Amino acid sequence: MKAKEFEAVFNLQQSSNNLLNLQSIESRVSKLEKIRNWILENRQQIQEALHQDFKKPAEEVDLSEIYAVLSEIKHALRNIKTWTKPKKVEASVALLGSKSYLYHEPKGVCLIISPWNFPFNLSIGPLVSAIAAGNAVILKPSELTPNSSSLIKTMITSLFEPQEVAVFTGDKKVASQLLGLPFDHIFFTGSPKVGKIVMAKAAKNLSSVTLELGGKSPAVVDANVDLEDAAEKLVWGKFLNCGQTCIAPDYLLVDEQVEEQLLEHMARFIDRFYDADGEGIESSNAYARIITRAHFDRLRGLLEESLNQGAEVEFGGVVEAKHSFFMPTILSNVSVNSSIMKQEIFGPILPVLSYQNLSEALGLINQGTKPLALYIFSKSEDFKQRILQETSSGSVAINDCVVQFMNPNLPFGGVNHSGFGKSHGYSGFQAFSNQKSVFKQRTGLTSVKPLYPPYTDLTRKAIDFLLKYL
Repeated sequence: MKAKEFEAVFNLQQSSNNLLNLQSIESRVSKLEKIRNWILENRQQIQEALHQDFKKPAEEVDLSEIYAVLSEIKHALRNIKTWTKPKKVEASVALLGSKSYLYHEPKGVCLIISPWNFPFNLSIGPLVSAIAAGNAVILKPSELTPNSSSLIKTMITSLFEPQEVAVFTGDKKVASQLLGLPFDHIFFTGSPKVGKIVMAKAAKNLSSVTLELGGKSPAVVDANVDLEDAAEKLVWGKFLNCGQTCIAPDYLLVDEQVEEQLLEHMARFIDRFYDADGEGIESSNAYARIITRAHFDRLRGLLEESLNQGAEVEFGGVVEAKHSFFMPTILSNVSVNSSIMKQEIFGPILPVLSYQNLSEALGLINQGTKPLALYIFSKSEDFKQRILQETSSGSVAINDCVVQFMNPNLPFGGVNHSGFGKSHGYSGFQAFSNQKSVFKQRTGLTSVKPLYPPYTDLTRKAIDFLLKYL
């Protein structure tokens, strides 16, 4: 596809932007309802597309893709009139007699570049926010999930005119050409490495950006904890989507007093989740696969390097390249200087490190970049509060794992290296909106007229009073 085709659609959306601005809130509601209805009517096709791409189980598609988007739509439909209503804000005494308001207006023509790991959720979820805010959108789904991307294109083409929403599929060349256009906002979900490229290209057009990136999200387990509950939640959160989740626990820090017990519980839950019939995890219909051979080879390389440096396999370690099968793997005795502890794993390998005191664990967390998520498992309020106060992360979940993403009232996003800007619910609506300040004054009146030139003794006294009392 040539750049001229992208420009043609972009220009079409740009020329139609004023008409979109004039559309009623009911029009936005209608668009969201169309998306919701299409999803409900095509649930099986969504499941099949993701299974074809990387054998994602239908139940995981329902929970992590379909439910997540439907929840976002439901929340937007329930709140859109409140979000879009001008909000009156207080003015200072110095501006007595005036009125001040906040208006939310669409940013304009927006680009959404979505990743492969949750191809439906992370494409349509941001689209819901963009439509709720009244924008035109060009969507670029990942080329690594061709079946999902094709389905998304079919969906959008059937629901929208290209001046409203358009989809372009293709590889990084397509993304690069799109990023050369002067979008009013760019929403990117992916790796920090590519996020830097997106930000650099956006800077050339001064396009605002939301970057949903990743990083090494730690999980910290206290000795004062329900070990069985923690193990069950950690196994689910880590190996959901075959570990290919940006907010999955990337490594585990566990009090040395309970490390052995926790590992035993985790091994038992892996078997319960993925080998209930005893026929082997490779036969499980509840476990996805690694997305591409290149990703598989990278993960295998991390595993082999860790083992060569002295790490021990507590569970798993079995891989099979032909079918991109990578067994849930837990490692102990991992070197903090190994590659697996320096880069985001983004796969079903969980390094486990023990600590003697919380300061040791906090030091390890804080020597790295700020993570997208952080998990705390403890019954101690002091333990929880200390981690909350002494670390920085995009989100924190206490005594649970990954599910914070499911609450549309919680802003989702990172900090610094793990991204910036927030999504979901009102935060997503704001990401795609320009918050415009509106100041209203009555004709002929203003409380600052006594401060106009010429500057007399009376003017100076008025300024002195203003500085001292108002």
